[in-house]
Amino acid sequence: MLKTVENQRLDNRWEEAATDGMSESELLLYRSNILGSDKRVTNYGGGNTSAKVMETDPLTGETVEVLWVKGSGGDIGSIRMDGFSTLYMDKLNALQSLYRGVEHEDEMVDLLPHCTFNLNPRAASIDTPLHAYVPRKHVDHVHADAIIAIAASQNSRDLTQRVFGDRIGWLPWKRPGYELGLWLQAFCRDNPDADGVVLESHGLFTWADSARACYNTTIDVINQATVWLAEASDGVAPFGGAVHDSLAEDDRRAVAARLMPAIRGFVSGNQHMVGHFNDSATVLEFVNSQDMPSLAALGTSCPDHFLRTKIRPLVVDFDPAQGDLDAVLAGLPDQIAAYRDEYAAYYDRCKRASSPAMRDPNAVVYLVPGVGMITFARDKATARISGEFYVNAINVMRGASAVSDYVGLPEQEAFDIEYWLLEEAKLQRMPRPKSLAGRVALVTGGAGGIGSATAARYLAEGACVMLADISADSLAATCDTLAARFGTDVVRQTVMNVTDEDAVAETFAKIAVAFGGVDILVSNAGIASSAPVEETTLSLWNRNMEILSTGYFLVSRDAFRTMRAQGMGGAIVFIASKNGLAASPNAAAYCTAKASEIHLARCLALEGAEAGIRVNVVNPDAVLKGSKIWEGDWLDQRASTYGTDKEGLEEMYRQRSLLKRSVLPEDIAEAAYFLVADTSAKSTGNIINVDAGNKDAFTR
Repeated sequence: MLKTVENQRLDNRWEEAATDGMSESELLLYRSNILGSDKRVTNYGGGNTSAKVMETDPLTGETVEVLWVKGSGGDIGSIRMDGFSTLYMDKLNALQSLYRGVEHEDEMVDLLPHCTFNLNPRAASIDTPLHAYVPRKHVDHVHADAIIAIAASQNSRDLTQRVFGDRIGWLPWKRPGYELGLWLQAFCRDNPDADGVVLESHGLFTWADSARACYNTTIDVINQATVWLAEASDGVAPFGGAVHDSLAEDDRRAVAARLMPAIRGFVSGNQHMVGHFNDSATVLEFVNSQDMPSLAALGTSCPDHFLRTKIRPLVVDFDPAQGDLDAVLAGLPDQIAAYRDEYAAYYDRCKRASSPAMRDPNAVVYLVPGVGMITFARDKATARISGEFYVNAINVMRGASAVSDYVGLPEQEAFDIEYWLLEEAKLQRMPRPKSLAGRVALVTGGAGGIGSATAARYLAEGACVMLADISADSLAATCDTLAARFGTDVVRQTVMNVTDEDAVAETFAKIAVAFGGVDILVSNAGIASSAPVEETTLSLWNRNMEILSTGYFLVSRDAFRTMRAQGMGGAIVFIASKNGLAASPNAAAYCTAKASEIHLARCLALEGAEAGIRVNVVNPDAVLKGSKIWEGDWLDQRASTYGTDKEGLEEMYRQRSLLKRSVLPEDIAEAAYFLVADTSAKSTGNIINVDAGNKDAFTR
């Protein structure tokens, strides 16, 4: 049920001192950011804000009225000044004389660039007329859960009147566009004292003549709806009450760890998908409820929710009381096939002569009773955000079903938004995916020079990466550095000892829950030791074999298990060593373990081929920069072996090579990238030496 009013109410975040001396456009930015900072106000990328600002025309020097409005594809919570479109108001008003009616409203979008002020390159969104034609200086459009709960109720017009009286009006469902902008203009003309309007199944518009007054109105109206819903739903069991109990947290994640790779394999036919798992209290309350199946089947109401979450979610046939996960996994192919068939039937029922071809028929949202919600999308951020949108939809359904009957978007309207030609054009303008987009990589020894350089190379190509290392402090520092460069969505870390069978299994469960599975393994964890054979202890010998041979076996074994569960193939790269091919004095344990590593890779290449799992080797030599194995005794020992000091060792290695060049971590990373990219799709069982040339390590 809705919690206490105190927990639900929004805080007014406007700080007068922070806005001193701001221009009208800067106040718009400030207002936008504090509105978008709370997902209860509007979800990521949803809603928009505007201000009508007096500016100096760069051509005439005259003062003109300019509409500043969130540009296409922006997010008000993170928007900056360059995220706003700017358009001449007189030209926007002149467009009304060119409007040929609702059947032709999409053509008005092509005219918006002709209204651009000051050559602003930010494209104007479809919502521009909705802001332009409201005759007030400042306008907010948000998708607050409490408002949409009213807007998506069967009797939303009556509820709007009951909650707000004449302060807030109501308009029936209308797809965003030019016609809706004219509806808002007419409403404001006929209701000059209104502070805003609820759009059926959509959201809220509010307005005022100052930035602060507009913000205050938005927050106040949302809080008014929140209080009313909390009081009206007091004592009502959410979603008809619970029929399932949640599994314990560890058990929920264990189920997700098995489900997600299997689902990922089914939904990644056109491109690799990335998963996200959410087992928050809000999600669990919904998936465990009596009414969840019927409500989920209705789909979402708000267009922004729908575009992110598709026509409806797939409810996984799992009974947490029985816990028969093997049976669920066995039934998944039929469940997913049935969803695809239903989606294709929906497309056929609703398609128009001009509709784009049917897109991916797989679900985005997967609801698992007792466990939580899984979402899949083309990248991690989109998967996470899709889940956030469905949480918003859950909140809407909770509120609407507590005070009325929840109503989803009509099927034809939903289709017309999903396959809107303007939306299709936006999709076609998206940049081509990077070469590792949607791929998920595990890099062991991830805190070292080679591991971190390889992770950075993969991240730069669009992959998600989990770093594993035995050193917690180094791992955390490396993860923070990479997250600062590439974003927190795509980088994860786990402390792991590659010789610990349970720790390895736990890591693969973690990566499955974090990203949905794994496509790439870079086995890079390592040590180095140097001692004459007669001084090599059994413990030193065993330690080399445990980490460099057994550890590589354990990690590869679990990688094979996950990759087979996905059925998508995969790529494994062993970071071995020149010493695996060319013997070195006083390093028998290390050289033998590295030779074992290389032969293990050959064996795995044979076993993995039928499943499309490629296994290859990179052999570095003398990578001193950033390498943890060159810390401490190993550096002293190798310097002693070759009769030089620490400073002279790198120069000695450089001169020993045929090319007389130093080998850097980034050089190894480049080879590790090639061996997992599609450019090497026909290569397995190979060795690439990255050693600046060493004739003793030539493979043939």
